[in-house]
This record gives sequence, structure tokens and C-alpha cells, in this order.
Amino acid sequence: MSNKKFTPYYQIGMFKGAPPESFAKAKELRSNLTAAEKVVWELLKKEHFKQYKFRRQHPVHLYIVDFYSHRLSLVIEIDGEYHNSKEQSEKDEQRTKDLNFQGLKLIRFTNKEVFEEIEKVENDILRTIIEILDSNN
Repeated sequence: MSNKKFTPYYQIGMFKGAPPESFAKAKELRSNLTAAEKVVWELLKKEHFKQYKFRRQHPVHLYIVDFYSHRLSLVIEIDGEYHNSKEQSEKDEQRTKDLNFQGLKLIRFTNKEVFEEIEKVENDILRTIIEILDSNN
């Protein structure tokens, strides 16, 4: 049995112990998606992604993630320009570690990738899903 199950910070549920105040903030964020998030949300509503039930602006642990599939334990983040700063990069690195500790796989795309290479983004998501499914078998 994994040691994760015995630490008080690891949560197995869909929200991974998200604090109650996260839910109102997530609802607000769902009403105000960025342009890049809107493009990815439309992508994730395509037929070949529907079975994985992606949620947008979903509270997970200490964070609100851009897109989340509980079935796959997969988080998709869309990073704007401010993610290029050293300070934000360090925060993103910690966020990734925290979400990985919760048993989640995280993939990131930049706004530029979403706007200029949406086919690559779609293929990378599909490839990641196949890797997850293969590793579960």
C-alpha cells in the first residue's frame, strides 16, 4: 500500500481536500474564462474527450486548476505570459509538486501554443490520455 494513503495531506476524492472558499472562487472563474481557456474548453468538449468528463476551473487540493478529469487523474493548465516570471515559475513548480503528490498528472500549455498550435495541443492531450490508460492496465 502506498505511503500516501497514511499522510493527513493526501486526499483520494475528486476535490483532494479543497477548502470550502475555493468553490465560490471556481464558480466565478468558470464565468470568466480567458480566451485561451475557452479554446481548450471547446476542444475538450469534442466527442473523443467526452468520456473523460473534463471539468473547468475545478478546486483540487489548495488550487483551482484550469481543467481536470477525475477519471484520468489529469490536470491541464493553460499558462499566460505572467507564468514566464521567475516568481511565478517557482510557484508553478511547487503547484506541480503538490498536485503530483495528490496522485495527479499535470500537463501545461502556453496561450501561444493554444492559439498557434491547437492541433499539437490536442495531440499532446490525446497522447497523455493514452499513456495514463496504458499505465493503468
